[in-house]
This record gives sequence, structure tokens and C-alpha cells, in this order.
Amino acid sequence: MTTIDYERLYINGDWTAPTTGERITVHSAATEVNIGSVPEAKEGDIDAAVAAARIAFDDPQGWAHWTPQRRGEALERFAAALEARGVDMARRVSQQNGMPVSLAEQFEAGFPPVLLRYYSELAAGGHEDVRQGMMGKQSLVLRGPIGVVAAIVPWNVPQAITFLKVAPALAAGCTVVLKPAPETVLDAFLMAEAALAAGLPAGVLNVVPAGREVGAYLVEHPGVDKVSFTGSTAAGRSIAAKCGQLLRPVTLELGGKSAAIVLDDADLGSSLESFFASTLLNNGQICWLGTRVLAPKSRYNEIVDTITDMASSLIIGDPLDAATQVGPLVSERQRQRVEGYIANGKNEGGRITSGGGRPANQGRGWYVEPTIFADVDRKATIAQEEIFGPVLSIIPYENDQDAVDVANDTEYGLGGSVWTADPERGAQFARRVRTGTIGVNGYSNDPFSPFGGIKSSGMGRELGPEGLMPFQQLKTIYLDKENSLS
Repeated sequence: MTTIDYERLYINGDWTAPTTGERITVHSAATEVNIGSVPEAKEGDIDAAVAAARIAFDDPQGWAHWTPQRRGEALERFAAALEARGVDMARRVSQQNGMPVSLAEQFEAGFPPVLLRYYSELAAGGHEDVRQGMMGKQSLVLRGPIGVVAAIVPWNVPQAITFLKVAPALAAGCTVVLKPAPETVLDAFLMAEAALAAGLPAGVLNVVPAGREVGAYLVEHPGVDKVSFTGSTAAGRSIAAKCGQLLRPVTLELGGKSAAIVLDDADLGSSLESFFASTLLNNGQICWLGTRVLAPKSRYNEIVDTITDMASSLIIGDPLDAATQVGPLVSERQRQRVEGYIANGKNEGGRITSGGGRPANQGRGWYVEPTIFADVDRKATIAQEEIFGPVLSIIPYENDQDAVDVANDTEYGLGGSVWTADPERGAQFARRVRTGTIGVNGYSNDPFSPFGGIKSSGMGRELGPEGLMPFQQLKTIYLDKENSLS
């Protein structure tokens, strides 16, 4: 098999020799074989990338000082270059993390160009606001780019999450140092190829793949003005502490243990495609999935049977096969983590109704069967901790208030869904759930609307106009009477 190997890092608008010979090797989640490698960035490479981003931002004729329209033209070229590489991008992501290619085509190939165009248009809407003051004078409120952004992204939906940060940051006039996760670097380098082909100015976007220690060095770097991180709650707490000490703005999108609440009037059988997408998408490797399913006691056995039948019928296979619904997990380490939770769920009294092991027809690859637990206590480990795999816990509840109490009985607050025959009732119920986002009879992020969590699921928002604001800083000019603007 031909591997995809890069010898240089993308820094300062070109392929740059790394400071050491250390490398990151990538393996296929489905076959476990080596599929490529890239240089592993070290502290010296971070220094070079941040310096390039700093120079590009501080240049009085540079990116930050371009008109939004001119930046938009460059980002349109970037979007087109990504679209030209869409098929390859989807395949690379699927090979690396096991995402079914049909999903990768939507999330990893389709979403980034959409975000680039959306934020380019949004940023072109104006950066000045003249306000009439209370004392008869005026104020001019300006919105400018915040500076050099450290963007740190995970492996589960690498390109879509990258552009939750890169698209608004670049549109705002910031420059970016991107640290992709070691598990998914081949897609990040393909993105760098697109940036080079689009003619992004030197230093505007830099790609430095590395592990946690080097990521921590980037977070603390004195040349960085803003950090945007997506990943685990534990890592997020550490980053938040460091940014707090530095008084450095930070956006954190962290873990989740969201509830999929099935109300007593729901016809779940007619919504199984949407229910699957809200609970088991991407092999369970998405932070907002509703992995706690709350079912009324009056219909508990029926709902357990419906979800069990759904899970049992899912097509498990090669992530590059368009028919596959469930692929492998990203790594052996991740599979061991998920299998540990399955064992714990059984030890704590959960009853497996489907799955629980490895697929018999998959001799290689880091596969785990979609696993459904019934009779799960609301305080059980598998009902409280984020598993990040295809495991659902079905928890019984007495009435609507009890369901609200169970849904809110978690340290997380990122996603969720309500399932009902009455959408108005669902919307009213959703208002009572403490979470950053929630859907009625489905769940889907929308570029126009803010996404993010509360409690241990993070702070700040991405997407929508709210996703642009963290990359801008406000400046107020108080005008005297003679210089007031008409």
C-alpha cells in the first residue's frame, strides 16, 4: 500500500523543514496498517509558526488591515481549493479515525467551505458602530481582529472542528497557528495544500501537529493572543487555568453526556434515522451525542426493544464503504477505553440488549459493536461519564419532572434532544433542560446558530454571529461635541 508521507511542516506560507527528525505515524482505523506520516512539531517549530503569524498580523499592510471584502476573496479561493480536494479529504479522515465516508463527505468535505463563505459574508457586514451617548456626545465602537490565534482541535471530526475556529478567525482578520491531533494529521496537511493553492499570505495559517506537551507550550506562548480549544474536559480545565493566569481569552468546547429524552407520546419507530444520528453518529465519537436515553416507565420495555432492534440492524464495516453506518474507533487505546466502560456497565448491573463485544466479521480494525444497556441506574458510571464510543444507556423515569431532573443530573451540558409527537410540547420541555444546545425530534448544528456548552462542557460559543465575536476585540472612541459623527 502506498503511504502518504510529508517531510515538511506548513509554516509561513510554505513547506518548512522541521527542527527535529521526530515523526507522527498514522494507522488505518479499519486495517491497523501504516497509511502515512508527518513531521512532529516541537517547541522550535511552535516558535517559528507563532513568529510567522505574529509578523503577518502586525504588518501594517497585512491580513489584519485588508478590507473584509479582500479577505473574503482570498477565503473564497480557499473554499474552492478545499472543494477540489473534497473526495480525498473525506477518504483521509475516514481512514484515520473510522468515520463512515458518507458522513465524512458531509462533515469533513462539505462543511469547511460553507463556514469560510458564511463568515466571510458575516465579517463584511461592518466593523463600526456609532452610538449616541447619554451626555449629548457620541461614541465610535470598533470591532477589530484579536490577534494571533492558537487553534487546538481533536481527532473525531477534525476538519469541521478546525473550521469552527479557522473560518471566523481568518474572516475577522486574525492569523492562526493550528495544532491538529496526532491521530488525524493527513487531512490537516491536505488542508495546508489547499491554503497554499489558494494563495493565502505567508503566516496567516500555520499547521503544527503535535502532542499534549507541545500543545501546552503553544497555549502559553507569549506571541499568542487567543486560544480556541476543543477536546476533553480535563485538558480544558488545564488550559482554562493557564489562560486565566495569563489573562488570555479562551474558548473551550469540551465533553458531554447529553440526554435523548423520549416523551410518553413519542413515535420513536418513525424517527429512527434521526434518532441514530442524534445518539450513535460517527461510531459514537461526537461530544454532543445523546448517549443517555431517558424513557418513561410506562413504555420502557417497548422503547428498549425499538432501540435494540435499531442498533442490531446497523451496518458495521469498512468506513470507506458508502453503505457503512458504523465504522471502527480511532485507535486501540480508544477501543480499550470503551470496552472498559462496557465491562463496568455490566458490573454495575446494566443489562446488555445488543452488542457488547467486537463484530465477529471484522478480523482487523478497532471495532466495537453498537452496545445498548437497559435497566441503567441514573447514577451508574456509564450514565454519568463520557464514553466516546457506540454505547447507549437507557434510563427509566417516572414523569416529565423526573425526566427533567435526570436530564439535568450531570456535570455536563452540551447537547440533547427531546422526542415527541407534539413539537410544541417538545420545545417547552427543551427549555427546562440545562444545556447549551438541544433539538426536538432530532439534533443538528446549524452554521447560523451558536453552539457550545455550559457547566463542564465548556465556555464560549462557536457558529453563528456569536462564533465570530471571540476573534474580535472592541475599542471605543469617545468623541467630543465638535468631532461627533453625523
